[in-house]
Amino acid sequence: MRICLLLFLLAARVASAQPASPLTAQQGNVKLTVALDAEGRPTYAVSYRQQSVIKPSRLGIKLAEGPGFDGPLTLLGSETKDVDETWQPVWGEVKSIRNHYQQLTVHLRQPQAPGRRLDMVFRVFADGVGFRYEFPQQPNLKYFVVADEVTEFGLTGNHKAFWIPGDYDTNEYPYTTSKLSEVNNAALVKASTAIAVREAPDAQAVQTPLMLKSADGLYINLHEAALLNYPAMQLHVDPQTYQLSARLVPDATGSKAYLHAPDHTPWRTIIVSDKATDILSSKLILNLNEPSKLTDTGWIKPMKFVGVWWEMQTGKSTWNYANRADTLTEAGQLIPHGRHGATTANVKRYIDFAAKNGIPGVLVEGWNVGWEDWFGNWKEDVFDFVTPYPDFNVQELQQYAAGKGVQMIMHNETSGSATDYERRLEPAYTFMNQHGYPAVKTGYVGRIVPRGEHHDGQWMVNHYTRVAETAARHRVMVDMHEPVRPTGLHRTYPNWLASEAGRGNEYNAFSDGNRPDHETILPFTRLMGGPMDYTPGIFKLRNYSADATRRVQTTLAKQLALYVTLYSPLQMAADLPENYEKEPAAFQFIKDVPVDWDDTRVLEAEPGEYVTIARQEKGKSNWFIGAITNEKGRATTLKLDFLEKGRKYMATVYADGDGADWQANPEAYNVTKTTVRAGAKLPLRLAPGGGAAVSIIAIP
Repeated sequence: MRICLLLFLLAARVASAQPASPLTAQQGNVKLTVALDAEGRPTYAVSYRQQSVIKPSRLGIKLAEGPGFDGPLTLLGSETKDVDETWQPVWGEVKSIRNHYQQLTVHLRQPQAPGRRLDMVFRVFADGVGFRYEFPQQPNLKYFVVADEVTEFGLTGNHKAFWIPGDYDTNEYPYTTSKLSEVNNAALVKASTAIAVREAPDAQAVQTPLMLKSADGLYINLHEAALLNYPAMQLHVDPQTYQLSARLVPDATGSKAYLHAPDHTPWRTIIVSDKATDILSSKLILNLNEPSKLTDTGWIKPMKFVGVWWEMQTGKSTWNYANRADTLTEAGQLIPHGRHGATTANVKRYIDFAAKNGIPGVLVEGWNVGWEDWFGNWKEDVFDFVTPYPDFNVQELQQYAAGKGVQMIMHNETSGSATDYERRLEPAYTFMNQHGYPAVKTGYVGRIVPRGEHHDGQWMVNHYTRVAETAARHRVMVDMHEPVRPTGLHRTYPNWLASEAGRGNEYNAFSDGNRPDHETILPFTRLMGGPMDYTPGIFKLRNYSADATRRVQTTLAKQLALYVTLYSPLQMAADLPENYEKEPAAFQFIKDVPVDWDDTRVLEAEPGEYVTIARQEKGKSNWFIGAITNEKGRATTLKLDFLEKGRKYMATVYADGDGADWQANPEAYNVTKTTVRAGAKLPLRLAPGGGAAVSIIAIP
C-alpha cells in the first residue's frame, strides 16, 4: 500500500510539471499566447500580423518570505471575455475613447505548501497587450513583501532603441539612439546634469517608456499603466540575447513593494504596429487606468499661463530674496539682495501681460521664504508653503489678478522633503483655497526625505497619489515636477493635469541644452504615459543668458509647433513678456492655440526624425497643426482631409523663414494666410532644427 501511495504521489508530481495546452487571446492583428513551460513556470508571447514581437518570455513574482510565484505553478483554470465600450475623458486629445479588448485571466497555484494563488490578467487590444499580476484574497497571503518581479520581454533582434538611463531618481536625460546591444549608461549617469543622483545601479538598465524599432519595420513601445502602490519598473538589457528584464526601484532597505491581498501590480504594456503614427495614436495606456474617482469635475479647467520662471532660469532674477538665510538685520529680518523675481510689482507686470493677451494664468515661483538655503541639504522644514517673502503681497496680488480676470498659480517646491510636505498638505491647500489659487506646480528637486527612498520607489509613488487626492478634495489642479514618469493616471485623477518627469526646455538655460531631435523622440517616449509640462514658446533663442554659449536648439517656428506636438492641458508661454512683445505676429499663434481638444490626427511621424500632428479645438471646427523635424531640414505636403466638408477655412501658416536654421538663423520666420477646404494640400518647408505651426480657423 505504501509503495502504491508513493507511486501515485510521484505520478501526480510529474503530471503537475507537464506544460498545459497554451491559452490564447486575440484582437485584430495582435495575438497573445500564455503557457506553463516544462518546469511549471508561466510564460507569454506576443505576435503582430503573425510576426513575433515578444518571444516566449517568463513571468512571475518573487516573495521575500516563502515560495513565490515564479514557478513551478499549476493551472487552476482560465476564462476570457470581450469588452467594447466608449468613454469620455474630462479633458484630453480626443472627445471620446473606445476601449475594445479581449481579456484572458489565468488562475495559478503553488503546488507545494502553502499553496498560495495568483491570477494573471491579460488584455489584448488591436494595438498591443497589457498584463498584470493579481493577488486574490486568501488565508495564506495577507501582508507580504515583493522581493523581485520576473517579467521578461524577449525581443526578436537587436532593435534600434530610444532610451534614457535607469536612474532611480530622475528621468531628466537626453535620449540616446542606439542598438540594444550598445546600451551602457554608466558614463551617461555620471556626466548628467540631472539633479538627484550620480550613480548607475545597473549599467544596462533603461527607463520606460522605451521606444524600439525592429529591422523589419515594427515599432514597439514598452511601458506600464496605472502605477499605484508599487515601484516604477526599469528594464535590464541583455546585450547578447536582447532580452529585457524588469527591475523594480527598491526602497531604503532594498525591498521592492509592500502589499496586502487582495492587491495587484501595475499593468505592463506593449504597444506595437508597423506604422509609427499608430504608436502615437494609441490609447491603450489610458484604457488600462481606472475611470475618474472624481464625480464633480466641472472645476477642472485646462489653461495657458505665463510666469517669472524663465527670468530666474536665465539669471535675470532669482528665487531667493536674500543671499543667505543667516543674512539678517538686527531685527532678525532678511536683507534683500535686490534681484528677487517674485515681487509684487514684477508679478503685476506679468498679470497685466496675461490680461492683455487673454492668457488665464500666472505662475509665481520663489514667493515663499526658504529659498536661501533650500537645495541639497537633505533636511526638513525648509518651506512652510504659507509664508511669503516681505516683497510679495498675497492679498494685494489676489485682488489685482481677479480684477484683471487672471488666476494665480501656486508653486510648492519641497526640496525633496516629501514627509515635510505631507505634514503641511492641508494648510498649504487651504491657503490656496483662501487666496484663490486654482492650480499648483509642485517640485521634488534633490534627494528624498525620508532618507534612502527614491523618487521612483513605492513610497514616493504613494506620495504623488496622496498629493493628487488632497488637491482634488480642495478642488486644485496639479502639475508635478521631478516625479515618477506618468502612466495614465490623469484618467483616474483628472485634476492631475500634467507632470514634468523628463528633460524640458529649462535645460537650454543651464546646460548644453536639448538636441534638435529631442522633441521628435519625446512623443514616442515620455509623453506615452501622459501630458508633459515642457514649457515651450521661447522666442529669444540666443543671448538670453550671461553664458553666451547657451542657445535653444530649435527655430522660433518650432517653438510654436511644440504647443501641438507636445501635448499638455497646462501650457506655459515660457519666455519673457518683452520678448513676445517684439514678435506680435508669431505670438498670435500662442494666443490662439487651445489646450483642450476634440480630435487628434497624427499625420506623419518617425521617432528621432519628425512628427506632424493636427488637433481639433474643443467644441469648435478649428484645427491646429504642429510639424517638427530634427537637425535635418525637410519638405512635406499635408492633405487636409480631416476638415469638415463644405466649409471654408482660413489657414495661417507660421513657417521657418528664408535661410532659417537652428544654429545660424533660428529667429527667421514668416506668416502667410490662405483659404483652404477639406482635401486641400498644404506644403510645408521645415528648416534644420525647425518646424511649422498652422491655425485653420473656420470661416462663418
